[in-house]
Amino acid sequence: MLTIGKLSDAAGVKVPTIRYYEQIGLLPAAERSTGNQRLYGAAVRDRLAFIRHARDLGFPLEAIRDLLSLSDNPAQSCAAADRIAQSQLLAVEGRIARLMALKSELERMVAQCAGGSIADCRVIECLGNHAHCTTDHGRELAEVSE
Repeated sequence: MLTIGKLSDAAGVKVPTIRYYEQIGLLPAAERSTGNQRLYGAAVRDRLAFIRHARDLGFPLEAIRDLLSLSDNPAQSCAAADRIAQSQLLAVEGRIARLMALKSELERMVAQCAGGSIADCRVIECLGNHAHCTTDHGRELAEVSE
């Protein structure tokens, strides 16, 4: 059995995150020692590793919940898991496209700057007036970086 600290080290997940995953039901409630210390077995360690890997791939918590539910029933078809992964792939492709547009706009701003004074700085001018930009990179691009 692992204490929460050892589980944290083993899975590379912070202790408050483990507690949060328990609170929202992604992990089962921990067993407790006689001193009321949380104790975890190998199955919870493996489940936490699954969650961490899915988070590393950008899956939202609800998708992870669905994937965990599917993994708890190994005899069923994997079609639902494929749909969830396909949806995540489409979301990643969308973020990449928005980031590429952002990169292009930033490259254009930097290339147009003559390197003189702030009064003549194209970067400052573009940031001050969105009309100088060639792409619409409003709030949805800001969300990519958050």
